[in-house]
Amino acid sequence: MGTLRRFEVHSATSVEEAVELRRKYGDEAAVYAGGTELLLAMKLGVARYAHLIDVKPIAALREISDVDGTLWIGATATHWELERDPVVARRLPAFARLEANVANVRVRAAGTLGGNLAFAEPHADPPALLIALGAQVILHGAKTASNRGGQRSLPLEELITGMYETAIRSDEILYRVIVPIPAPETRVAYAKFQILERPSVGVAAVATIRDGKFAGAPTFVVGAVDEVPRRVDLRQLANASVHDRATREAIAEAARGAVEPIPDLAGSAEYKRHLVGVFAQRALDALAAPSRDGPEAA
Repeated sequence: MGTLRRFEVHSATSVEEAVELRRKYGDEAAVYAGGTELLLAMKLGVARYAHLIDVKPIAALREISDVDGTLWIGATATHWELERDPVVARRLPAFARLEANVANVRVRAAGTLGGNLAFAEPHADPPALLIALGAQVILHGAKTASNRGGQRSLPLEELITGMYETAIRSDEILYRVIVPIPAPETRVAYAKFQILERPSVGVAAVATIRDGKFAGAPTFVVGAVDEVPRRVDLRQLANASVHDRATREAIAEAARGAVEPIPDLAGSAEYKRHLVGVFAQRALDALAAPSRDGPEAA
């Protein structure tokens, strides 16, 4: 492992100041909060920045709140905070459990949700589940005559454009993640296979189930195996029984076909594709199983 090259840290005390620093330094700067991925990448020499913009002092970026049926999560909320936050636990328990199993204690204590999404590391847990839930991100840039608020919203699915690549502009910061709260009948599940501290396969599933059948098509998103999370086309399973063997096999087949696994030390592409089918079925099992905490906690 190499050594860090010299860089300058700029501490921003407001969103506007952070945006101005982004505008000033452009591609020579990176936003810094937890730094769990960024500093490692810089030390390995795969990322080089002359300037880091520290946004930890900005209180507005750490807020977590329940607003009109949606969960608002500030970009610098840590995994540890999301795991333990009472609002998240009450309104989105499946996401709280996902956060409780991210990497290790050190990463959860320092790493942030916004950093996880903005870094676009393919082996990550949150993106797949958040995409399945229909999450959006709020990006904050400079105010203009046509955009006096300086903000724009983007579906999370469109934020991550490739491996370590996002749609965040060089004069923007990730400000907030907005997650719709599932309806009472909607079940949410996340099943993953992990080696050491990074998931090799993660399958998120969201569906409304009535009388043992899907009410409409279920939503399945596969993450941590391809360059970006992949949505699985399951329109043919609208109103299908969740307990039928044919349903299980169709979900596994569709999930395997939706991805192009990246071979690495965790396994070959063929092996990972097999795992995708296995964990898609496990996510289905979690959706179909009775839960002590109600449908959403499946």
